[in-house]
Amino acid sequence: MDELSLPPGVDGRRIEQRQEVLNDLDARSRLADRLASIKGMSEFQTRARGFVDLSRDQESLCSSGGEPKAARPLRADDLWSKRALGSAISGGGRSLCYRLLLSWNRRLGHHKDNFSILKDSRLPHTDQSVSALLEDLSDRGLLQETLVYWTGDFGRTPKVNKDAGRDHWPPCQTVLMAGGGIRGGQVYGSSDPSGAFPHDHPLRPDDITATVFQALGLHPETTIYDQLGRPMPISAGKAISPLT
Repeated sequence: MDELSLPPGVDGRRIEQRQEVLNDLDARSRLADRLASIKGMSEFQTRARGFVDLSRDQESLCSSGGEPKAARPLRADDLWSKRALGSAISGGGRSLCYRLLLSWNRRLGHHKDNFSILKDSRLPHTDQSVSALLEDLSDRGLLQETLVYWTGDFGRTPKVNKDAGRDHWPPCQTVLMAGGGIRGGQVYGSSDPSGAFPHDHPLRPDDITATVFQALGLHPETTIYDQLGRPMPISAGKAISPLT
């Protein structure tokens, strides 16, 4: 996968040289000695470098060679499906778990040609990928312990623009949840007829996060502390009880 590979012209030695420069700048600024948040960022950077440095881990995360053959025909042979579904790791003759799920990183904003893009590409790939993922998890007995959460960062404008596209629209959007204790086979809430604003059972984004945390066994009011020691609940919303 491109995301776990070095770009053309960048080899391991060049990565090491960049790290040496970064270490020198860190040592000169001494910010890491004073701010806990900087230390946390350094840890994330180290973990990210590990993904591209260890080809062995890339193989275990990305190879589909260990998947049960019965699961492979469910998946479209395209980049969207491969990134959406990740791969299963085989051990002792059976699949252990899904180790990595990657998001589609190409253009998702349909500001132009919205309807042709959805019809010819996005919707068929999404339909096959999501349904195959749920079926795979169910067949492996993992669905009830795995929460599948499918959403975007906002909805799309009710009105079509001059380029046959739809632009950013925060007031109303759709979220899909499955597994992880979520009761399936239901639609909760609705929009107004134009899809512009919530109508029945309006929800806030933090209600969604509260539902996710509750499905994971964490009460939404659980207190955590950020790197500066400030207390805060893991979610300010309320879990959607009809879903759980």
